[in-house]
Amino acid sequence: MQSDPVATRTPEPKDRSGGTPVIDSVSKAIIEQLQEDGRRPYAAIGKAVGLSEAAVRQRVQKLLDHGVMQIVAVTDPLTVGFRRQAMVGITVEGDIEPVSDALAEMGEVEYVVVTAGSFDLLIEIVCEDDDHLLEMINKRIRTLPGVRSTESFVYLKLRKQTYTWGTR
Repeated sequence: MQSDPVATRTPEPKDRSGGTPVIDSVSKAIIEQLQEDGRRPYAAIGKAVGLSEAAVRQRVQKLLDHGVMQIVAVTDPLTVGFRRQAMVGITVEGDIEPVSDALAEMGEVEYVVVTAGSFDLLIEIVCEDDDHLLEMINKRIRTLPGVRSTESFVYLKLRKQTYTWGTR
């Protein structure tokens, strides 16, 4: 009886502490498949990367559980009623963690990035309109303890938004 190379494949390696999995070339290939099409069936991914459907399902679940990736629907904000997007640079006095944590809790804030340079934090916010944007900046962001200043970069047109950069 011949052995099935897929069934005998070694499990995904783990780091030495036993925690987060090391992302091997097969997991990277799975991620790239899902970045091309987040709805691609596990069987099709398995065929592309040389694993069984069950093995792909297990790996995807591990990647999700460990926060390595998310599978989400990406929309064009304009088509779903959000007419204003902006990048906001924020300068903070003191510890930036409480400010970044408070920003991360706001539903309109899509991401929070700790930076080095002119700003301590960069955030992207998605709002319904200019009044909503003004409320966010003036009443919610600038009033956070520790926020010294903000500078807003209002998006006039979204020319490109992709998440298919792969795992390089």
